[in-house]
Amino acid sequence: MKIKVMVGMTVLVTVFAAGVVVGQQGAASRREPQFENSEVQVWKSIIMPNQPLALHRHDHGRALIALKTGSLDVVDAAGKTLDTYKWEAGKAYWLDADKAGTQHADVNRGKEPMEVIVVQLKNDKPKM
Repeated sequence: MKIKVMVGMTVLVTVFAAGVVVGQQGAASRREPQFENSEVQVWKSIIMPNQPLALHRHDHGRALIALKTGSLDVVDAAGKTLDTYKWEAGKAYWLDADKAGTQHADVNRGKEPMEVIVVQLKNDKPKM
């Protein structure tokens, strides 16, 4: 009986692990909304290896909190690297608004997904 239970548990763990790996490989880079009010917009960005976030821009400054350590390349529409940011898990960073008329994508060239929380101001002068 113990052997059947052990074999069953091994099969279950193997199937679960395979599902997790397939799930990570099949997952797409994305933004997951977290919170929004009249002052800020907050989301979690998950950037999978070699699956850039779609072209976008930031009209306002933002704080970023890295949930995982890694680096991201900021690229233009042609794929040219404009900047590279190295993030350390648990640390917060500030990024200014993007230059007028520009767009970029975030590219993770690492082997593990990158995860960050972004807190973007909705205007440049918060209420005091």
